[in-house]
Amino acid sequence: MQNVKERKGFFKKFTSACVYLMQRYLPDPFIFCALLTFLVFGGALVFTKLSVLELINSWVGGFWSLLGFSMQMALVLVTGHAMASSNFFKKILSSMASKIKGPKQAIIIVSVVSAIACVLNWGFGLVIGAIFAKEIAKKVKGVDYRLLIASAYTGFLVWHGGFSGSIPLQLASGGEGLAKQTAGAITEAIPVSQTLFSPMNLFIVVGLLIILPLLNMAMFPSKDEVVEVDPKLLEEPIIEEIDRAKMTPAEKLENSRVISLLLSIMGFAYIINYLITKGFALNLNIVNFIFLFLGIFLHGTPKRYISAVAEATKGASGILLQFPFYAGIMGIMVAADVDGKSLAVLMSNFFVNISTPRTFPVLSFISAGVVNFFVPSGGGQWAVQAPIVMPAGQAIGVSAAKSALAIAWGDAWTNMIQPFWALPALGIAGLGAKDIMGYCLIVTIVSGIFICTGFLLF
Repeated sequence: MQNVKERKGFFKKFTSACVYLMQRYLPDPFIFCALLTFLVFGGALVFTKLSVLELINSWVGGFWSLLGFSMQMALVLVTGHAMASSNFFKKILSSMASKIKGPKQAIIIVSVVSAIACVLNWGFGLVIGAIFAKEIAKKVKGVDYRLLIASAYTGFLVWHGGFSGSIPLQLASGGEGLAKQTAGAITEAIPVSQTLFSPMNLFIVVGLLIILPLLNMAMFPSKDEVVEVDPKLLEEPIIEEIDRAKMTPAEKLENSRVISLLLSIMGFAYIINYLITKGFALNLNIVNFIFLFLGIFLHGTPKRYISAVAEATKGASGILLQFPFYAGIMGIMVAADVDGKSLAVLMSNFFVNISTPRTFPVLSFISAGVVNFFVPSGGGQWAVQAPIVMPAGQAIGVSAAKSALAIAWGDAWTNMIQPFWALPALGIAGLGAKDIMGYCLIVTIVSGIFICTGFLLF
């Protein structure tokens, strides 16, 4: 009994130390991004034959490559936040939150809801988890707001093992493009039965669905260390209603329910047809489309929805500023010299060269986690590592499905301590990266050990 108490005491102290270190030394995510830029630039200068000017050109060349994706992510935040601010949605979230009994139960429930939502679709889960956590903060007294938002974000860890995992879905699509991406290592489509529904992937996903809520609850601080939500973060804009008899013709149009209803009918017609013909194969565009037209419908009038979007847009600044810089980092990472060497290739080759058939999946997972710091995108990660990892796995006797899952889970793993993907959740919550990263660091350590165990057992 004494040993159990000592272990709990050590874990609490370790968690507190991680939270303290992150809050004190982790800079704003933009500064973190700038430091990564300098690190990658210096590394490429040392380890490749590229000149300073060539690296700068590669940096600028990649700078705008994520513009479309940046807009998608900004819209995920804005449309999701605006939808959740409707009276109908707030009542649902408020009802769910009011049933929660106590701070620790709040941590468990938000962890489970976020993780399950991310298994279904990562874009949906990333937003819903943060919105639900913010609503819980209004209802449950004594809950640590930092840990609550961190718990909502940790659900994102399971996304690449779920139904919207980009790498498993890319394998299932097959085609000539897949052969080119994998340098000829994969010539036929690999069904999701061998990836998403494989015993190994199910073991990891189900295991994390159990571990994450319990781990997050175990990190709950002592009463004297709890930081409750700042009431200012929960304040909502007041929309003044005008007597319709006093409205100008323009104001009547702005407050017309008919306009919102007609737009909603058009949008829902497409959404229903999409779900009937393509099922739950959601991508960012359709998720944003659903959020957008649900928001328009639930707010009732264009005026109310415009006000909700204006308020939601305040949290999108981090995405708009930082995503181009991460695109620039990716440009440097994949820039190759005359010998075909790039930083991404050198990193991946290092782990491949020290692998055995048993350790290859684990080391590929770790290498993907390292590369993810500099290329925080599932598609970018696959483009960088697939031509190296997939042929190497084939040569060493590891199945293509397992090699691909190693890349996928590595990409998801270090998202926990990479501010890039936390920006939408932080924008909704009104927090900074340093507020949640101490808790996310613990999740990174524990989940990394568990995921490696999954690769070694199967």
